[in-house]
Amino acid sequence: MIRSYFAIPATVALGLALMPASSPAQQKSMRDQILGAWTILIVDTVNQDGTRTPVYGPNPNGTVIFDSSGRYTTELSRSNLPKFASNNRLQGTPEENKAVVQGSLAHSGTFQVDEAAKTLIFHIRGSSFPNWQGTTQKRALEILGTEDIKWTTAQASGGGTVELIWHRAK
Repeated sequence: MIRSYFAIPATVALGLALMPASSPAQQKSMRDQILGAWTILIVDTVNQDGTRTPVYGPNPNGTVIFDSSGRYTTELSRSNLPKFASNNRLQGTPEENKAVVQGSLAHSGTFQVDEAAKTLIFHIRGSSFPNWQGTTQKRALEILGTEDIKWTTAQASGGGTVELIWHRAK
């Protein structure tokens, strides 16, 4: 009697021990994999001929944060934006204002991930590019390992297709 009592738990334990470590139940969803803070590595326009043009120069600044409640915020900028001579953002010259508008982009709102389509969906509530405010936009999403993600903007605010590669913030 004692023998059969221990046989069942031992069999269950052996079965659990032999389960593959990468079973589907243990894999994180794409949504769970992107949660947290990321810093930008690359923001390139991909031209029709396949050549690439950096949107924000060779060393762009940028952060995106995805939280577990479904909110996000992101900002991008050139690393060499000019300082305003007046030291007052409300008193920038036309040239300073143009450089900042053309050299930066920010937006925030809520997000979803369509796992089947491998798509990141932004519901943009506010944006430094007013044409995006109140819009829903989709980005092709790729998980490039545990430390990097990439999304593609098919119709970027500056025209063309833009690829962004992000690295998990430490």
